Amino acid sequence: MNNDSKIFRSIVKGVGASLPKKIVTNKDLTMTVDTSEEWIEERTGIKERRIASEGETTSSLGAEAAQKAINNSGLENSDIDLIILATSTPDNTFPASATAIQSSLGIRKGYAYDMQAVCSGFVFAIEAADNAIKVGNAKNALVIGSETFSRIIDWDDRGTCVLFGDGAGAIVLSASDDASNRGVLSNHLHSDGRYGDLLYVDGGPSTSSQVGFLRMDGKGVFKHAVHNLSSAIIEAIEYNNLNINDIDWFVPHQANKRILEAVSKKVGLSKDKVIITVDKHANTSAASIPLAINDAVEEGKIKPGDLVLLEAMGGGFSWGSTLIRW
Repeated sequence: MNNDSKIFRSIVKGVGASLPKKIVTNKDLTMTVDTSEEWIEERTGIKERRIASEGETTSSLGAEAAQKAINNSGLENSDIDLIILATSTPDNTFPASATAIQSSLGIRKGYAYDMQAVCSGFVFAIEAADNAIKVGNAKNALVIGSETFSRIIDWDDRGTCVLFGDGAGAIVLSASDDASNRGVLSNHLHSDGRYGDLLYVDGGPSTSSQVGFLRMDGKGVFKHAVHNLSSAIIEAIEYNNLNINDIDWFVPHQANKRILEAVSKKVGLSKDKVIITVDKHANTSAASIPLAINDAVEEGKIKPGDLVLLEAMGGGFSWGSTLIRW
């Protein structure tokens, strides 16, 4: 640990993303499951999603997104001393897929581990990397969200198979003692295990010989998502003595259009400030926020100095928010 008394802040230095090559449209799904293009889009906002093919894994997608983020940051791979991979679909039970990414990038120092908080994973991972930077344990951290949810989807369950996709996104957080107000301003995390049976995978190494499939009570998740996401937004704003209009961009977990609309209405968000990519990515769990961030930066929406609020909720339940001055 670095015993230097300086207080560091975590600033975003670079972003990157990676998507599988295969595109599956709503029309494609109507060929295999009893649904319609119109129903899927009307209820979820999803038009298409990417699905990983053989050879495309959580670690390979994560490594590609991470390399792009490093390149975008102006740093070298050897500058990275912490890798946190948010995922619920690791390549193997162990070792951590973060270490596979570390090896793929040729990084031989620092430490790497997986973070499992389902769809909230990227926000949880930012908090962990931010804390490591603040106390001097890391100078340059890769925070990655990468998922291959297609491998835990029951493709005969029309209530879930239309909702999810695969992909990866990453950011580089770097230590800065700059007196400016840039960087991660605050993190606000929560969990409540009483609701684990509303969104879960029905398998795992401790309870079953099978990996299992994702199971969800859609109505139950919707109700809790609107309440928890709204409270996480308000918590971040009040903690930083701001009001809702001070925020330049909201980057929510891309679950579905109806949740995003309900949360926006409840807290008084302007729809023009909400980054939405669920139409082309579907729900990519821990990858959804960094994928949306990458799109918003590439499109010139998120710019230096902007206040950017991230928020997510996932199985567990877990939920939280992060406020960043870009």
